[in-house]
Amino acid sequence: MRKEKVFTPPAGRSGNVSALPVSRTGGIYELSARKARSSSDISITEIQGRLRMAVYKNMWTYSLMILLMLSCCGTEPRQGGSLSQPLKPLIFTAEPAPEWTALMERTSGWFGADGIFSIPLDGSEERQAEGKKTLFIFSDTYIGEVKDGVPQPGNVMVNNSIALMRGTMPDRDSVQFEFNRDPNGNPVSYFVPDNENSMEGEYFWLGDGFVNRAKRNALYIFAYHVHKTGPNVFDFEATNVALLKIRDPAPEKINNYEQFATPLGFVHPEHGRVYFGSGIMVNTIDAGAPFPDGYVYIYGIAEGRKSLVAARTRPSKIERINAWRFWNGEEWVKGVENIAPITDGLSNELSVTPTDDGRYLLTFTVMGISDKIGIRVGDGPAGPFGEIHEVYTCPEYAEKGVLPYNAKAHYHLSAPDELLVSYNTITFDFWEDIQKDATIYHPRFIRVRYGQDQDFQNETRTTGQKIRKR
Repeated sequence: MRKEKVFTPPAGRSGNVSALPVSRTGGIYELSARKARSSSDISITEIQGRLRMAVYKNMWTYSLMILLMLSCCGTEPRQGGSLSQPLKPLIFTAEPAPEWTALMERTSGWFGADGIFSIPLDGSEERQAEGKKTLFIFSDTYIGEVKDGVPQPGNVMVNNSIALMRGTMPDRDSVQFEFNRDPNGNPVSYFVPDNENSMEGEYFWLGDGFVNRAKRNALYIFAYHVHKTGPNVFDFEATNVALLKIRDPAPEKINNYEQFATPLGFVHPEHGRVYFGSGIMVNTIDAGAPFPDGYVYIYGIAEGRKSLVAARTRPSKIERINAWRFWNGEEWVKGVENIAPITDGLSNELSVTPTDDGRYLLTFTVMGISDKIGIRVGDGPAGPFGEIHEVYTCPEYAEKGVLPYNAKAHYHLSAPDELLVSYNTITFDFWEDIQKDATIYHPRFIRVRYGQDQDFQNETRTTGQKIRKR
């Protein structure tokens, strides 16, 4: 049986996020993933008291001259993103993307899941490129038949599944949902823990992944070791993180994979449970990044305050965790124990995506579980990130009491100056509710547009939502 890993940070290294109290009037916020109370036990005031907003500091970025010098030398710049001159604040507007949500509304076989990440199978993040194939990966998934919105008897849940999409437009016929089967034809998970960190009764939920051109186009996915701690939907614990390697990500071959135990899931004495894989940004020339520096950025969450932590590595060294570097608040250093929170108030799944003017958009559900989708704007892949822009209020909570969570952007499926953003939904009494209404459990999508000029600000968006800053 494995032992719990608890790291003690070296002297002088600790989190550097300052906090100011924030008050709100409405919305729902973070519940402990390990054990949630019933909705009647939680007041808005109590939940509001747990909210904090990071105070961010200014940092110097590389000048255009350095970028040009490095480009002339045939190397990639050492840091992602460069702001050579002050930029105007970004303006956001958001609206539902029903044509994308409709892709996930199914009535036979796969009919619902959470944990959606999208991975371009050619390894390029070029937006809306023709001929592109995308692999969607999901966590807990329901399989069965649905009639009049109600799952029929015999439906089952597996812990992960996939879908393959041809093209980058929301064509219902272009998406093929897949789930694994055992020798008897019964639905089972594709990926199951089997490494030195594994314990009996565990299963995998999937984090983000990418196709690594530096490793013969192998697909790498982060996977969380999870086990149940009780009978309710929020009674679970994620402990360790594994790295999966699929040499050929074709649907018929995807269950032929390797898995590596990692030190990327542990308990930090100051920041609580930490695990990496919440989001990935491939900031390389091969991936088509607008400001490439040759690194893959792997983001994680410190559960204490839902804080962002970050690591980076060269793509060729993705399997060598001891060669990774971790952001300690000032620089990239060895040792996962040296992490420092970058900003907080985030969700367990998220995304960091570049803009064409050198900024980075951190997209998430505010405080993990809430009706607010937020974006923080950053100066670089590791920040600093600014205040929360509440770009969208998910209507499901007000309409049905359904809980939204884990919003993230899908960069290569997004149009220029837009983000296609997904979020998941669940309920307190999920095990009962899902058997009555299949529609409560599938990804939803919105479209977030952003710009900084006056023309954009003056546009009339009759279906968009007004942006609120926090």
